[in-house]
Amino acid sequence: QVQLVESGGGSVQAGGSLRLSCAAFGVTISRNCMGWFRQAPGKEREAVAHIYTGGRSTSYADSVKGRFTISQDNAKNTVYLQMNSLQPEDTAMYYCGTSRRLTCSGGYCQCSVNAVDAWGQGTLVTVSS
Repeated sequence: QVQLVESGGGSVQAGGSLRLSCAAFGVTISRNCMGWFRQAPGKEREAVAHIYTGGRSTSYADSVKGRFTISQDNAKNTVYLQMNSLQPEDTAMYYCGTSRRLTCSGGYCQCSVNAVDAWGQGTLVTVSS
C-alpha cells in the first residue's frame, strides 16, 4: 500500500517561507515522478512542481518559478518543497502525489495525474498580506 505523509504547512505573512515535506511509504521515489499540487477552495487543482528521473530533473509552474524549489532525499525517501517569497495567492491546500508516468512537452515533463499511485492527505498553507 502506497502512502504519502505531508507536513510543514502553516500560516505566514507575505514574503515569508515554508518548507513542505512528503515522506513516501510503499514506493521508491527515485523510480517515480513526484509532484506537488495545490488547490484553493472553489478552484481547480494546480500543478506546482515536479521532480523525476531519480531527482535529476525538475519542472515548475510559471507562477512559482524562481520562488519554489522541489528536491528529494532518496535515502530518506522524502520529497520537499521549499517555498520562498510567499504571496497571498499561494494560499491553498498543498498535496504531494506520486506517478508512474510522465507527460512531457517542450523538453519539460510533469507527473501524469492519470497514473497517480497515491495522494497525500494535504497540508494547508495560508499566506496573509
